[in-house]
Amino acid sequence: MWHVLLSFSGLVAVIQLLFLPFFPESPPYLLLQKEDKAGCLKAMKQLWGEGNYQTEFDDLMKEKAITKGTKIMNVLEVLRERSVYPQLCTMLLLLLSLQLCGLKIFVTANLQESIIPYVSLGVSISELIAIIFCSSIIDRFGRRTLLCGGYLLMALILVLLETSLLLSDQFLWLRYCSVILIFLFIVAYGLGP
Repeated sequence: MWHVLLSFSGLVAVIQLLFLPFFPESPPYLLLQKEDKAGCLKAMKQLWGEGNYQTEFDDLMKEKAITKGTKIMNVLEVLRERSVYPQLCTMLLLLLSLQLCGLKIFVTANLQESIIPYVSLGVSISELIAIIFCSSIIDRFGRRTLLCGGYLLMALILVLLETSLLLSDQFLWLRYCSVILIFLFIVAYGLGP
């Protein structure tokens, strides 16, 4: 019954996708990135209700003044920064260990046992590439666009994955489609959520 559990995560993604457009952008994002003071105050009222948020707004303005001279680092600059190595190692270990959870899907797809570790390694690498790519485009497209697009792609891919796994006994080529869909799911997850 693991495929039902997998489908449930798709249902949750669809629900989040339906409600996400009704939420405002983050006030710090509106003020610090887009420099939209009116939008920031409007988002604060929308998120926290009516009230005076001048103190919070002033704090954000102070943060903006502090970070004004700070250079925003790209992915390669972050990777070269020695002070973040412990956090990077922790994240890499977490990403690699998460891939061990997906081995059951590859066994269900009737892949040869000798290639399953390589496919799992490929999934880890594709997830890492997707996360690096997302961190470089998030400022251009915004979090909301990436979240909506990611959840929409994930829901679509989960439907296709469920279908391909159910029909893989009748059509052998669908087993390989399942593996490709898993790669695409990981990429969609890395780009969005």
